[in-house]
Amino acid sequence: MTIRIFIPRDAGAIAVGADEVAAAFEQTHAAIEIVRTGSRGLYWLEPMVEVATDAGRVAYGPVMEADVPALLAAIQSGGDHALRLGVTDDLPWLTKQTRLTFARCGVVDPRSIEDYRAHDGYQGLARALTLTSAEIIADVTTSGLRGRGGAGFPTGIKWKTVADTSADRKFIVCNADEGDSGTFADRMIMEGDPFVVIEGMTIAGLAVGASKGYIYIRSEYPHAIVAMKAAIAAATRANYLGAKICGSAHSFELEVRVGAGAYVCGEETSLLESLEGKRGIVRAKPPLPAHKGLFGKPTVINNVLSLATIPYILAGGAQKYADCGSGRSRGTMPIQIAGNVKHGGLFEVAFGITLGEIVDDIAGGTLSGRPVRAVQVGGPLGAYFPRELFDTPFDYEAFAKRDGLIGHGGIVVFDDTVDMSKQARFAMEFCAVESCGKCTPCRIGSTRGVETIDKIRRGERVVENTAVLTDLCNTMKFGSLCALGGFTPYPVMSALKHFPDDFGAATRLQAAE
Repeated sequence: MTIRIFIPRDAGAIAVGADEVAAAFEQTHAAIEIVRTGSRGLYWLEPMVEVATDAGRVAYGPVMEADVPALLAAIQSGGDHALRLGVTDDLPWLTKQTRLTFARCGVVDPRSIEDYRAHDGYQGLARALTLTSAEIIADVTTSGLRGRGGAGFPTGIKWKTVADTSADRKFIVCNADEGDSGTFADRMIMEGDPFVVIEGMTIAGLAVGASKGYIYIRSEYPHAIVAMKAAIAAATRANYLGAKICGSAHSFELEVRVGAGAYVCGEETSLLESLEGKRGIVRAKPPLPAHKGLFGKPTVINNVLSLATIPYILAGGAQKYADCGSGRSRGTMPIQIAGNVKHGGLFEVAFGITLGEIVDDIAGGTLSGRPVRAVQVGGPLGAYFPRELFDTPFDYEAFAKRDGLIGHGGIVVFDDTVDMSKQARFAMEFCAVESCGKCTPCRIGSTRGVETIDKIRRGERVVENTAVLTDLCNTMKFGSLCALGGFTPYPVMSALKHFPDDFGAATRLQAAE
C-alpha cells in the first residue's frame, strides 16, 4: 500500500531542511507518495511531516534528514516514534485558532487547482458570478472586512469608491510587498494557498469592473513568486482567468510584478509608481488611488490577506465573518509571532484576544526563559508595549487608544536583556535608510533623530535633547507624506515613555514629572 506523506515547500520550512527531508524520503524507494504543501504555521516544529492515516493526518516534527529511515520504518510498521505529535487537526496550536483565511494553508497542494477546488475553492467566485457589482460589495461591507495591510480601512468602502468612479479601464493591485520585521503571513498564503489570492482578486475585478490585475511581490520572496506564477498559469488553463471566465461575459487577467527591495514601496502610491516603471516615490494625496491610481485609472489596492479573505466572505460567510471579532475590528487576524519566543508561527484568531494571551499562552513566553520586557506590534514602525499593557485587546481601536498600531499583525517579543534606547535609535535609522526622500520631515527628521538619540545615549544635555527628539517625532508624525515617516515616532516615543531607564537618569526624572 502506498503511503501518502505531506512535506511543506514553504520557505520557512525549506530554510530548516524540508527539501532535504523530502529528498531523503524519495531516496528510500519505498511505496510512498510525497505531496509538497504549504506550512501550517507551527514554525518551531518545522520541518513538520504529516502522514495520511484512517484517523486523519498524523504529524511528526521537527524532522531532520537523519530521522527519515527510522521514521519511515515506524510509519510502515505502525509503530510509535519519538517525533510523533499526534493527529494534526487535534494539535492545541491549531484547535485554539479560528482559521478562515488560512483554512487550506498546509492542507492542500498549492500547485494543484483540483486540490483547491476539492477544498471548497472557487465557491466564492461561482456565487459572485451570479451577483451584481452592488451585491458583491454589499457582502464585503456586511463582513466588516478592513484592510489587513496596516491602515485598517474598510474594504467595502474602497471597492464602492472604485466601482462608482467612471473610467474606460480599472485595475486591481495586490500589495504583496511584505516588508515588516516579524511578518510572514502574505508569504505563507502565497506559497501555501495561491489560488485563494487569485480568486479574491478576480472577485474584486467583478465588483468594480476591472479586467486586469497585478500582484506586486517583493524580490526577497522567490518561492512566493514561483508559486503565484504557477497558480496563475493553472487558473488560466482552467478558464478561471482570461477571457470569459467560467463561461461568463467577464474577463480578468493577472500578472506578477517583482519589486526591487524598497521598503517604501509597501506604501500604496510608491507601489503604483514602481508598477509604472518609475522610482518608488510617495505620491501626494489627493487624488486617491481609488480615483486616479495605476496609469491614472481607478484602482483597488488591497493587501494579500484582505484579498485572500474575500472568497470565504463571498461563499456565504459574510455574516459569519462579521460575527467574529470585537468593536469595529471584525473577523479574524492572522497574527505572526516572532522574536524571542518558544512557539513562533502564524496564529489566526478573532480580534479581541489580549496581547498577554498571545505572548504568554500562545507563544509560551521567551525561548531564553528570561522575563518578557517588551513586545513590538506592527512591524519596525510599531510601538513597544511593556507588560503593564498586556491587557490590551488585539483590535485596531484598542491599540490606537494606547498609542499603538496593529499594522500587518506582526509581533516581535524581547526579553529583559534588550536595550530600548538602541531600539529607538534603530527605528530612526531604519526610516533614514528607507525614506524615499520626497518629504523633508521623513528625510531630514529621521537623520536628525538618529543624531539626537546618540546624544541622549552619550548623556549630552539629556533633558534638552529629549525635548528636541519629542518635537522631531511630532513633526514627522503630522508632517510626513506617508506612514513611513508618520509612524516612525511610535517605536521611538513608546520606548522613551515606557522604558526611560534606558535613556539615562535625566530622562528618567523627566518621565516621572
